Amino acid sequence: MKIGIVSDTHDNGDVVERAVKYFEREDVDAVVHCGDFVAPFSATPFENDQWEFHAVRGNNDGEWALQSTVAEFGTYHGEAAELTLDGADAAVYHGTSGVVVDTLVDCGTYDYVFHGHTHERGHEDGDTVRINPGGIAIPPAPDPAHVAVLDTETGNVAFERIEGD
Repeated sequence: MKIGIVSDTHDNGDVVERAVKYFEREDVDAVVHCGDFVAPFSATPFENDQWEFHAVRGNNDGEWALQSTVAEFGTYHGEAAELTLDGADAAVYHGTSGVVVDTLVDCGTYDYVFHGHTHERGHEDGDTVRINPGGIAIPPAPDPAHVAVLDTETGNVAFERIEGD
């Protein structure tokens, strides 16, 4: 199973459009958004019959409107989610608290922890694999926008730059 992971799109329509197109090209089975869409219009481009869609709340999201928008085509989990995808258990949390992210990784309950918030992509292997797909480039984050695709069959995590040159 291929899982597209995205976070911190912050109403940037170009970033959202490029992420959706990349996930379509990669033929992902599920897309997980780790929060900070900001407004509901930033969520609707992820509506796609090709994949199941899951999202959690970020610290910049308008919760109530976003919840009802995502509910039309996917699942809005609120603060955090526990997902089972292709037999793998994943925790999804925006990442506002580094202590919470570290606790989710260290607790031994999950195969994967997906989070965002820092706008810096990251991938750490271990008993629990931590994946931060990145986000739009907001200083001090040095990275341009990226998304990640996890292949649960191989364990491979690939990052793709989705921001213009």
